[in-house]
Amino acid sequence: MPTPPIARRLREGQLKKSPIREIMKLADRRNIIAMGLDPDDVISFAGGWVNHASPEGLRAEYAEIAENRALFHELGAYSPTRGLPRLREALLATDRALHRTNGLSDEHLIVGQSSTQLTHTLFTTLLDPGDRVLLFDPSYANYGPQLGLGPEGVEIVWLSVLDAQRWTFMEDPERLLAELAAALERERPRLLLFSTPDNPTSQVIRDDVFFRILEMTAYFDCFVAVDYAYRAQCFERPEPAHFAASPVDFPNLIRLHSNSKWCRGLGRRLGWIEAAPEVIEALETVQQATTLCPDSVHQHALASYLEKALPDGSLATYLDQARADYQAAAEHTAHCVRTYMDMPCLQPQGGLYTVVNVGRNGDTFVREVLANTGVIFVPGKGFGPSLTNGIRISFGPLVHDLDRIEEGFRRVGDYLRG
Repeated sequence: MPTPPIARRLREGQLKKSPIREIMKLADRRNIIAMGLDPDDVISFAGGWVNHASPEGLRAEYAEIAENRALFHELGAYSPTRGLPRLREALLATDRALHRTNGLSDEHLIVGQSSTQLTHTLFTTLLDPGDRVLLFDPSYANYGPQLGLGPEGVEIVWLSVLDAQRWTFMEDPERLLAELAAALERERPRLLLFSTPDNPTSQVIRDDVFFRILEMTAYFDCFVAVDYAYRAQCFERPEPAHFAASPVDFPNLIRLHSNSKWCRGLGRRLGWIEAAPEVIEALETVQQATTLCPDSVHQHALASYLEKALPDGSLATYLDQARADYQAAAEHTAHCVRTYMDMPCLQPQGGLYTVVNVGRNGDTFVREVLANTGVIFVPGKGFGPSLTNGIRISFGPLVHDLDRIEEGFRRVGDYLRG
């Protein structure tokens, strides 16, 4: 008896697979062995995750939960759909202290299961069938597949921010803003979505460009969702003023945050959004019908940690040390790319990545390099048309192993020189 058919959008290939997941399948241990390589000798620059230790104070909160029978029982209950009030207040207090965001209150915040879930919830909340969404080219590779799971017929419109010939990022801001104005007038997008620092380029948008974008999009009733997943890994000091941009001052601004990167909580799924109260109320309605509520254990642990680590200064110390480690790894990675590969790359300003112009199809390059060196990169095409001849390199998993980073690029350089 045949299995009933799955959804038409999947049958017809309208819902795209993540290119990162595809390359990770290529890097699967069984596939590596089938290629005649030793899995233990493979060096991967494909993983988009951080590898610094979580705060000891946060780990202690989980230990307390596990040891306290009554508390463990209590946290088996549902939390409110918008998250525990205690955590919402702790997150607001942390943002005020570290980033000086203006005027945010409890009505501006919703906690979710993860930033990935919240992004999908946001698409469901804001978009109608056939709406257009404006993405920077390049952008995080998962935005496209997520949009494909939203209302049917949503169209992606690309706004180029990388000069693929000169390999520069937002080098001409006035031209970029003129192209944005034309796209807003022509396409009338419902949403503009981007990250800062960016994935895959690890570049930080200029403050003057950021605030001009908010003003221009507001005129066209276009929301701007900014993904701050890598805010804790921004190397610029003082940090950019747009990190404090507030939905109080810009009602079309939506701020998306992740618990994954700053405290290495990738598997302890938690995220939150800050937006105008009307948007938060609508998000709550959708979240009630999807995840119902975020995880109570993770919320309690994070709230308890922040309530202690913020006033005693240990949170700031922890963030400063982690940021310094990633900056050192970023500088070392860029140096190795230029030394061993002799190819154009962007100097990271934050985040975990750089992008490199390999001068030919990135997908072919990645597969060839893996087969001949045991070094894994991610092809750039999934991040946008401008990276067709590029690759993304992640130094996040190797943040504490700079020698391993250098060994990887030495292998690739030796192979390329033949």
